[in-house]
Amino acid sequence: MKQSISTKPVLSPVNGKPILMNFDGAEMSSDAGLTLLREVERRHDLTGLLASCLTDLRDPGKVQHSLEDFIRFRMMMIAAGYEDGNDATEKRHDPSFKIALERNPETGAALCSQPTISRMENLPGMRDLIRMGQAMIRFYCQSFTRIPSQIVLDIDDTFDAVHGHQQLRLFNSYYDEYGFQPIVVFDGDGRLVGALLRPARRPKGAESAADLRRLIREIRRHWPKTEILLRADSHYCGPEVLDLCDKLGLRYVFGLSRNSRLQEQVQALEASTAVRYTRNGGHKVRRFKTFAYAAGSWSKARRVVARVEVSSRGRDARYIVTNLDGGRGKHLYEKIYSTRGQAENHIKGWKTHLASDRTSCTKASANQMRLMLHGCAYWIWWTLRAACPKRSQWRNAQFDTLRLHLVKLAATVVEKKTRIIMTLPASCPGQNLIRMLFGALGSPQPT
Repeated sequence: MKQSISTKPVLSPVNGKPILMNFDGAEMSSDAGLTLLREVERRHDLTGLLASCLTDLRDPGKVQHSLEDFIRFRMMMIAAGYEDGNDATEKRHDPSFKIALERNPETGAALCSQPTISRMENLPGMRDLIRMGQAMIRFYCQSFTRIPSQIVLDIDDTFDAVHGHQQLRLFNSYYDEYGFQPIVVFDGDGRLVGALLRPARRPKGAESAADLRRLIREIRRHWPKTEILLRADSHYCGPEVLDLCDKLGLRYVFGLSRNSRLQEQVQALEASTAVRYTRNGGHKVRRFKTFAYAAGSWSKARRVVARVEVSSRGRDARYIVTNLDGGRGKHLYEKIYSTRGQAENHIKGWKTHLASDRTSCTKASANQMRLMLHGCAYWIWWTLRAACPKRSQWRNAQFDTLRLHLVKLAATVVEKKTRIIMTLPASCPGQNLIRMLFGALGSPQPT
């Protein structure tokens, strides 16, 4: 190990003793926890999945970095909190990143640079991206140990602001910015099923129906008998989507926008609820009503549940439409529909903690590729979190919290002839959890 020797104090003294600091110590890394993420990625081979969808047109004799290397490095950077491709300039020499890409930490060649990563992001064409989307759905289905009898799919969109002249950008008056509004689909347990880049406007019924048809077709290829329940807010409740659900045998619970005809159905209930609120000493009162309703654009009448609430904020009525049989309105609204709000937390993990809104490439295909890479990083963290003890605080922790405790770890890295030694501080607070996770992830995979 190199010895650190300095001749000048560079910091204020402590108790009269000068603090000496320099940068000629042993080979170290501040992201030693990447070894955990490496184990997850190796077992599921997300890198190979995406790379298999691309066509490498480079001269094999001049290739220094494979497609798998590009994707794995970018994926690991995103997972570790380095969402900017420019960070590759420094991280390409980091021993932990080298180990994550199956290279020796000291003698191994440096990883790919930022310009190389940018070329990789711009490589996929439309057909490549379609294959990637299909591969991600296949990976989602294979993540289950057994075929489920039912799955719940939460469909939502999120706004991504842009500050350039990217393809597909559109001005959104609600956000008062230019941006994208990608559609994201998670299942009820938080698994990412797919993400689609699109302009910053609410999807119309025909667009939503077309996207859903492709999604369900891919899932049915793997699970032809699995029952699928769709949940989404009111702007996905178009007649085209409702008819598609009937045609494909899908169950659904969608939000429904209020209108005068719906308000007529709950006028009496609102009045009686307001009386109860007054008698109840000003405590919030919530009641429900179920009835049949058919909008002018619908092909038939459908079951609608109204939730009427009176509180200190006044009267409020909300509506959902569903084809579920049985069940009280209270249960359908509070236990089935309202729980879709958890999808907001999944979007937060994907967007805020893994920076999926870094869609700053000029080409739309490159930005869609970025959504794929950020989606893979999400999957790595979701899998690692799922391996944490069920009753522990880590099972429901945010990705940025897990990253802070499990990845942002300082360690010395020494490469010897027959082994590589990573030494973490004896005071490392998460060492018990790290040992447990390595055990939960199973035995090491052969190289």
